[in-house]
Amino acid sequence: MEDAGAAREGTHPSEATLRRLERASGALATQAVARMDEELGWFRSMPAAQRSWVTLVAQAGIASLVEWCRNPGRPPRLTGEVFGAAPRELMHAVPLKRSVDLIKVTVEVVEDRVEQVAEPGDAERLRITVLQFSREIAFAAAHVYASFAENRGAWDARLEALVVDALVRGDRSDELPGRAAALGWTETEPVVVLVGSAPPGAEDSRAAVRRAARSLGCEVLVGVHADELVVVLGGAADLAAVTSRVCREFGPGPVVLGPRVDSLARAGESAATALAGLRAAVAWPDAPRPVESEDLLPERALDGDPLARTALAERVALRLQGAGGEVLETVRAVLGNGGNLEATARALFVHTNTVRYRLKRASELTGYSATDPRGAWTLQVALALAQLEGDRSLWH
Repeated sequence: MEDAGAAREGTHPSEATLRRLERASGALATQAVARMDEELGWFRSMPAAQRSWVTLVAQAGIASLVEWCRNPGRPPRLTGEVFGAAPRELMHAVPLKRSVDLIKVTVEVVEDRVEQVAEPGDAERLRITVLQFSREIAFAAAHVYASFAENRGAWDARLEALVVDALVRGDRSDELPGRAAALGWTETEPVVVLVGSAPPGAEDSRAAVRRAARSLGCEVLVGVHADELVVVLGGAADLAAVTSRVCREFGPGPVVLGPRVDSLARAGESAATALAGLRAAVAWPDAPRPVESEDLLPERALDGDPLARTALAERVALRLQGAGGEVLETVRAVLGNGGNLEATARALFVHTNTVRYRLKRASELTGYSATDPRGAWTLQVALALAQLEGDRSLWH
């Protein structure tokens, strides 16, 4: 016991010095904050409440130094004793690098006052102890910020899941943009939603999607809904390149791209259309990956998607009807003859070039060609649905 006491006496300040340091802690903390105000421009611009929190942290640090000197055999519990003096909001306002600057200024102030605070002959021991303790404080700061980042990551993941789930469910909450902004999303356009099967290891896949999207300068939100991976992308200069890269992170099967919308508030529309396309994509085994939901209109319509049926009626049936009976009759004849223009011309008693002209007109109106297998399929489904829904005028 005597050897331990001698060792303590040789390496730590005396009790009298510690009492004097304890009494001076408030004044030292105030002086430290005053120097921060002089030397750190960013500190001067902080709100008064945050500056007062820094004062509390500095004072708690000096008090913890005294306690550490009195109990040299016990590792310092710095995280709770020092940084517990300030609310968690301080972590948002003061990043780790700036926290190191604050610690440095506080240590310098204490060092400058060592001769005034220490008992005669005790100054060097106090100075060495302050330097040792400042190292411990620096490690404690790193630990606090690492823990905060870990907790913040878990909170962000939960918030991101809520945002994506709201989009999938079609919620139109005014809080949606604010929640996304808390995740770092900036209001940008265009916005699209990409959906497909989730691969094994959902958390790893979400991280891979974020890396891929952000490497191409794209805003991104990621969530897993049931077994489906849902990715919201925004603001990409080359959206095709982003979707092509991101779709590699999905599981096997089709990946469907919803239509572009002008804001995150409308992303639910893109999500609904993309999910409808994903349900129907099984009917087109050779679909590209990713495939746009608009290219799946016939499959979606057959699957009962009312939006797809309405789109086909407006883009195909009504436009062909408005073009006149000859154009519609020619399209029907080409579809009935398997795309054979000569057979169609004979059936209609017209020249082959007339058939070509009418088909070109139909393609300009609808965007689909009756001589292209995919276009012919879309036209056939659209006209069949129009007949089933009772629009008999299309056929006379």
